[in-house]
Amino acid sequence: MKLTAILVAPLLVATSAFGVTQPSSSVQKRVSQSPLTKPAFTNTLERSSGAAEKSALFCDPSTTRGGAVPGWAAYNEALDKTPLTAKAFTSLVGWALGDLLAQIFISGGPFDMKRFVTLSIFGFIYHGPSGHYFYNWLDSKIEGTDAKAVFTKVAIDQIFWCPIFMSVFFAYLGLVNGDGVAAITSKIKNDLLSACQGSWKVWPLVHAVNFKFISNKHRLVFINGVQIAFNMFLSILGTRK
Repeated sequence: MKLTAILVAPLLVATSAFGVTQPSSSVQKRVSQSPLTKPAFTNTLERSSGAAEKSALFCDPSTTRGGAVPGWAAYNEALDKTPLTAKAFTSLVGWALGDLLAQIFISGGPFDMKRFVTLSIFGFIYHGPSGHYFYNWLDSKIEGTDAKAVFTKVAIDQIFWCPIFMSVFFAYLGLVNGDGVAAITSKIKNDLLSACQGSWKVWPLVHAVNFKFISNKHRLVFINGVQIAFNMFLSILGTRK
């Protein structure tokens, strides 16, 4: 339950960054009738708040999804122009933060820089690029956001992609540590099921939201928002002897 709570909490935070709900007509009516919207008051307010209107923190929610998120427009532009690179760096940040938090709040002891760099590089060279190609392929083969399409995508992701991803993860760590084939095979045999079981407790729900509401363009940034917590689990499992 604690693991599920830790992992689901970032899901709620990440979801809130992908849209701005327009006010209802009743709310708009009440605002228009408010004495604060009278011309005299409005003109005074406009003269006194000119500097704030130009602040980068107050983006137009009608043109920038997510509202006042500094750098969000530039990030979206990078996703359009260089999606593979943008997603690779997105995963680098996600894996770096996941291990950083794991070492600070869970593992304890001296900070392991080699482990931090190793996992950050994995996010950059494999998680981001593989996620880019896999989700593009999955969305091209199974279109739509109806219940059947979402269920099918979640099933493919967790039954087929999850074991492949976890196996690559353990193999990568073994190669970095200089382990032989026998040691890497033993690691996968011993820990693959535990890693997949940890995934199955959380990611079906996350991906149900992902495939239902999140655009293909933003899948990896949404996943990384939740995966920061999950990577804490993976960083500990992956470096366990």
